[in-house]
Amino acid sequence: MLMRDQFFIGGQWVAPAARERIEVHHAGTGEVMGEVPAGTEWDIDAAAAAAHAALDAWSQTPPAQRADFLQKISDGLKARADELARTIAQEVGMPIKLAGRIQAGLPIANFANYARIAREFKFEERVGNSLVVKDPVGVVGAITPWNYPLHQIALKVAPALAAGCTVVLKPSEIAPFNAFILAEVVQACGLPAGVFNLVTGYGPVVGEALVRHPRVDMISFTGSTRAGKRISEVAAQQVKRVALELGGKSASLILEDADLPAAVKGTVNGCFLNSGQTCTALTRMLVPASRYEEAAKLAAEAAKGFTLGDPLAETARLGPLASHAQLERVRGYIRKGKEEGAELLIGGDEPPAGLPGGYFVKPTVFGKVKNTMAIAQEEIFGPVLSIIPYQDEDEAVRIANDSPYGLAGAVWSKDDAHAQAVARRIRAGQIDVNGGAFNMNAPFGGFKQSGHGREAGVYGLEEFLELKSLQLKG
Repeated sequence: MLMRDQFFIGGQWVAPAARERIEVHHAGTGEVMGEVPAGTEWDIDAAAAAAHAALDAWSQTPPAQRADFLQKISDGLKARADELARTIAQEVGMPIKLAGRIQAGLPIANFANYARIAREFKFEERVGNSLVVKDPVGVVGAITPWNYPLHQIALKVAPALAAGCTVVLKPSEIAPFNAFILAEVVQACGLPAGVFNLVTGYGPVVGEALVRHPRVDMISFTGSTRAGKRISEVAAQQVKRVALELGGKSASLILEDADLPAAVKGTVNGCFLNSGQTCTALTRMLVPASRYEEAAKLAAEAAKGFTLGDPLAETARLGPLASHAQLERVRGYIRKGKEEGAELLIGGDEPPAGLPGGYFVKPTVFGKVKNTMAIAQEEIFGPVLSIIPYQDEDEAVRIANDSPYGLAGAVWSKDDAHAQAVARRIRAGQIDVNGGAFNMNAPFGGFKQSGHGREAGVYGLEEFLELKSLQLKG
């Protein structure tokens, strides 16, 4: 059992204001794996006060010195990489091999990357008779999700610290233990008191208190569109800056001349990564109607290769979902897909055999899906793929854009120039062209109800900066 009974505020571990606890469940067994405190508005008030008190000195710390701290954090996380991978595999359900590379590896890399960026970034420039200075926005409230918990924390905390901001972090109560490991690393590397603060709790209590706190200058949120709308409403009362990375319903557009086996395999992999608990998951596969039967067969075969299993087992390719609520949500969507008349090619809502515990869902593929169906319009956040046939390229682009979301997508063609031309027509923030690899320095974020603002690389740093003009004489 992992038991945490204190918050990290003002450089110290302090007792929470109340005694309420939150149980955290092991995704692979469904059993309680530990507890964390349920914070209150008084805990947020203490954390915000500590962050505010630390802001002046931290914002004046030279960028190279801030970079040194970020590198120390990266090194400290690297020393605990195995522990992080195992912890997050249990919290979220990602198989341990992938968790090591992604759930632990990416945060380690991002803290190191922002150390480099902080050293190289120009925080001021001369424009005519003006000196344009890029100042930290102030105290940042970071509210993060459970699907890539430490990665999403790193994409907020690292650039905020690099910019000279101080931070109050509220991680997801479903996957909080990795955040406590980060706090221990922060303390060990000697980051000045109050620069980083950690409070766990429920969104309607702790999250709301953080968003409306007068000493918090900016909110950076990753999560559901519904929660993002609420954050925007509350923050607007103080004209507070908000960065939102929300949901997605990404289309993988396979063109007539594409290498179909490669495109289908890449799409299925992009859909089922982290059991589909990925905001950029390629959940809609658009295929020419003339090639539907072949594509459907290939997708079903690819799905068979995703063997379900204990996330700590080396042989598992597909782990469980993160919670019982998520399990019921995904099974409900699978039932809805069948009710709407989609063709169930593989999988289903029945519990998988041989896995009595944990939040497991069979890898599921629907064929002959219409883009008006709920399974094509709403974010499921599970291993569920919808195959949508189209008649011509213009219809395919219309279908890809016929979504309230615009976070990501993919285009496949043997002609790279053609694929890029089609990708430019898709209204989404990140388009993979013929399986192009993830780039940690490229901007990440969405159009429409997928949010606003960008994370990663220099673009992520700039989110936490304000522009100031010093008008100079002579």
